[in-house]
Amino acid sequence: MYETSENVVDKEKGTGNKRRVSSQPLLPQQVPAGSTAGDGYNMYPCHGLGADKIFNGYNSLAQWMSGYKQIIIDGYGGIFWKEVKQCLHTALEAKGVKVHWIDVSGCMKKESTIDEMVAPFLGTEESVWGTKCNFRLSDFFNMNELLSLETAADADITIVYGTGAAMLSWDAPVVYLDLPKNEIQYRMRAGSITNLGSKQLTRSSNMYKRFYFVDWVVLNEYKKNLLPNITVIGDGQWKESLNWMLAGSLQEGLSAMSKSVFRVRPWFEAGAWGGQWMKERIRELNKDEVNYAWSFELIVPENGLVFESNGNLLEVSFDCLMFQENDNVLGRHAGLFGYEFPIRFDFLDTWEGGNLSIQCHPTLPYIRKNFGETITQDETYYILDCKEDAQVYLGFQEGIDPKTFRAVLENSKANKQEVAINEYVQAHQASKHDLFLIPNGTVHSAGVNNLVLEISATPYIFTFKMYDWLRLDLNGEPRAINIEHAFNNLNFERKGEQVKKELISKQSVIGQGNDWQLVHCPTHPAHFYDVHRIEFNTRFTVETNNTCHILMLVEGSAVTVETGDGVITTFNYAETFVIPAAATSYTLINRGPGVAKVVKAFCKENITELK
Repeated sequence: MYETSENVVDKEKGTGNKRRVSSQPLLPQQVPAGSTAGDGYNMYPCHGLGADKIFNGYNSLAQWMSGYKQIIIDGYGGIFWKEVKQCLHTALEAKGVKVHWIDVSGCMKKESTIDEMVAPFLGTEESVWGTKCNFRLSDFFNMNELLSLETAADADITIVYGTGAAMLSWDAPVVYLDLPKNEIQYRMRAGSITNLGSKQLTRSSNMYKRFYFVDWVVLNEYKKNLLPNITVIGDGQWKESLNWMLAGSLQEGLSAMSKSVFRVRPWFEAGAWGGQWMKERIRELNKDEVNYAWSFELIVPENGLVFESNGNLLEVSFDCLMFQENDNVLGRHAGLFGYEFPIRFDFLDTWEGGNLSIQCHPTLPYIRKNFGETITQDETYYILDCKEDAQVYLGFQEGIDPKTFRAVLENSKANKQEVAINEYVQAHQASKHDLFLIPNGTVHSAGVNNLVLEISATPYIFTFKMYDWLRLDLNGEPRAINIEHAFNNLNFERKGEQVKKELISKQSVIGQGNDWQLVHCPTHPAHFYDVHRIEFNTRFTVETNNTCHILMLVEGSAVTVETGDGVITTFNYAETFVIPAAATSYTLINRGPGVAKVVKAFCKENITELK
């Protein structure tokens, strides 16, 4: 599904430098007070905290800090630490405060030592994937040196700053600066940041691989342990400014969210096969972008949650919610998935674009052994919209011969020969509201002129491409083909008539009333999640049964959601929202003319282990 090295985007306009490379604007730092929803698809959903919870600017943070003798400023990888120091120093100096600064990056191990340490988890230079590491952040530091840092006697404040600063065992307030994953990647592409413990700029694909398999693994675990002990959290994505709030406000906001309803902030990427559906229909998207291939509607390892107070916005990573409230969010399935959110929603846009690659995904044992994941990439394609000629490639033709198929693919890769793919892979007509089932190991692709809502298990980068129509990526480079990985996982029994019987969901009405019906869109036995579609004219009430629900309005203009805690929120067509298990029940109210259709994905009740 998601690939990381093919995006061509323009540098941030008007800055005069390359802090970030993206055609997408930054999250607004401020909006009209109380703003939580827009008219039509809202790219910047936020959750109100009430008045005077979020504060703006380094001056206000400096005012709060000026009463302390010691301060620790920690944060996620990718923060512009020199800028943070300069802005705070200027603000404190203006208040007559003398500051002694200590940069903990000086306590890190030598770059060559760290490179050698992480190398076994990065695979070969040309490999797309590595294996999730098992390090702690302390492994990157000379801890004796860090723990020996001391306060300066002649300063009003000693500030220790940098990623890992809170490992210093001072009895001092901890300010933690968070940064969205999309902004990390935009900075990575600009060459304005490097990987943890490295000063070297490498190819974006290699930097992303190290982020995914090393940096983010280490920093997420560190954040999980640190969050209960922070004093302030800040959002570090804006130039020479930030928004911040006290940790207690964050904890209260996450707690309320875990019993109600929420929507993450989506983000969008161009791609070699990308289409025009999202660009035409989501008004806030940059129309100068060549296309949009993906939307990260709910791919939570890289999404954020945005809070609002007095018009100030502050984004934190989604895992903050899981670290604090995973029991409330996942209910009966919290023990199985822990801090991992199990289901993702994203859009694959081929509308007036191109076919996705012919691909498959790894089996559960394979992804665990080779990549260190705990869940594999079991997918479904829900057709949100399509043209009359739209198709989905799924399953093999009855007479498939694996050796012949592989030889054809290898020849295509080596000699740039077109493949008559329909001789080997079935193509099925796509219609709105169809659900195609793609358990791991299944050959598949979305054809041109679809807007696919991909309802899937959370892993999202493990796509083994076998054939990609001989096209180049947006940088003009050949796209990676992974025939060896694919053939280690392909299920050649999914072929012929069996494909239509088992891999195209047979939808049926399982409940109905005067102006509603509940449609079951059954998934494959290999999927740990199931799908319903709620179709109604006025209102419909749902019990969570101690299970998290992920929903999207797939037909209609808008629905209002009322949860048991009194929260009332409106969601528009094609917006994803989540009802945590602890919400207990919720009511959907149709706000548009005609019938509203809402897709609901949820974990199956009887799953006790992943297979």
